[in-house]
Amino acid sequence: MSTHRITTKARVVPQEQPLKLEAVEMHLGTCCARCVLGTGAQQVILHLPLSQKGPFWELEPGPPRTLLQVLQDPALKDTILTCPVLPWHSLTLMPQYEVEAIMHLRRTIVKIPSTLEVDVEDITAFSQHIHFIQPLLLSEALARGGPFPLPTEILEVPEGPPIFLSPWLSSLRKGQRLCIYGVASPPWRFLASTKGRKVPRHFMISGAYQGKLRRRPREFPTAYDLLGALQPGQPLRVVATKDCEGDGLENPGFMSLAMGDRLEVLGSGQALGVQERDMNVLVCQRLSDQPGEEEYEEAEDQEQILLPLHFSGGFVEELGDGRRYSLQDLIAQFPLPCEVKVVAKDASHPDDPLPSFLGLRLEEKIMEPFLVVSLDSNPEMCFEVPPRWLDLTVVEAEGQPSQPAGPLPVVPVEELTEAFYYHLRKSPAFEGQAPPPRPPKSKGLSGQKKQVSKAKGVKSSEAFELQEPSLMPKPKRKTLRKVIKDSCNLYSQIPGHKKGLRPTKPITRDTNDEHDYEEILEQFPKTL
Repeated sequence: MSTHRITTKARVVPQEQPLKLEAVEMHLGTCCARCVLGTGAQQVILHLPLSQKGPFWELEPGPPRTLLQVLQDPALKDTILTCPVLPWHSLTLMPQYEVEAIMHLRRTIVKIPSTLEVDVEDITAFSQHIHFIQPLLLSEALARGGPFPLPTEILEVPEGPPIFLSPWLSSLRKGQRLCIYGVASPPWRFLASTKGRKVPRHFMISGAYQGKLRRRPREFPTAYDLLGALQPGQPLRVVATKDCEGDGLENPGFMSLAMGDRLEVLGSGQALGVQERDMNVLVCQRLSDQPGEEEYEEAEDQEQILLPLHFSGGFVEELGDGRRYSLQDLIAQFPLPCEVKVVAKDASHPDDPLPSFLGLRLEEKIMEPFLVVSLDSNPEMCFEVPPRWLDLTVVEAEGQPSQPAGPLPVVPVEELTEAFYYHLRKSPAFEGQAPPPRPPKSKGLSGQKKQVSKAKGVKSSEAFELQEPSLMPKPKRKTLRKVIKDSCNLYSQIPGHKKGLRPTKPITRDTNDEHDYEEILEQFPKTL
């Protein structure tokens, strides 16, 4: 291939046109090179005199290659190549590199391109005393998975409010040497809050906790909480802790409850509520006063009670389980949240604070990896650090870490600050919980006054006669019959000399006149 155009008697050979040399022969008395010029399907024979000046490039046979294949083949080094796609006559390929370097007290690796125009100087010979420190985050040590144990030194503690109320937290400061022993096992934790205190305390309990627990009766402030605690195949029996009349629910058909009533939760249902709209209710069955007697009662004698889901009467679980459970067995058999009492502390943790509380509420299971860490000055003081919420910046230290004899004495219980506890409650693990149902709209104060005056006045006796017997509470409770009867005799018990009340007509009851109460109500505003 010629680098420039060649003109012959037969035709013009373009530059960079491949030619095939077949032989050297005499042509018209001149020693020439017989070449074949291939132009598509037609081939032309050309005789070029040997005195023809080039320069000529030799083309090696073989399939076309990509640029990457050419650069990776050492046999093609310093070889002139052609590319019919590129418009330039010649190119010089110069590869670009990235130099990876570390800087003093910089955690990330610096990448310097070879095209960066900067002057550098080699100072290796007289800079042997300089030790480059490459910082490391606890999350990075957790991600790379070792090697452990890893001796480190703290370079920086993340800013922000504390997450634990633990004595070792104050020891985490710049310059403190630590030893990282690896990932804590098991990887799950339990969020717990104390019961029976005005200001509850919050704890994170490790899955390796060895204390003994006993179940406590759960408390349910609303009927919605009862429905959420109901599990398939597991009966739920509760005792009412407050008195509640059915009339105060603003929903017809709902029964009254008295403190001490025993109920068994059956499930959810629908009933006709305010403004004749369907509303979700909790279907319960009233049990006998003595536990065990409901087994002998016939099915038709058992009374069903409908409670709106927003009903806030207050209930406590009827529980007869006195077994002692380990934490793993308790979580495996019962769903969360769960009310417990720690009856035996963890033997490996002498300062276990959980047995001193009247009760604990195990609220949520948290899956999060922790690192087992100890202070270099006190190897016996081991604790677990969550890199997600306490990501210390450390640097690998020299020397062999001190290994404590026997198993690591890790603290299985950590008390949380109130701010961090509510931060956890806002995590995605808690976002799936549905809010409680909204109560129906109230009729208002004016509507209630009208309803009360109407019940005391015109149709008090008629409302009593039209009351359905099936909706009346049991006689042992304070019934609506007695309340209405007292309100009917209210006017006859008011002395005439009090509050200036002087009715113009004597207050008598005539069974033949149905409008006595209306006349009395009309005259009361005139005498007041």
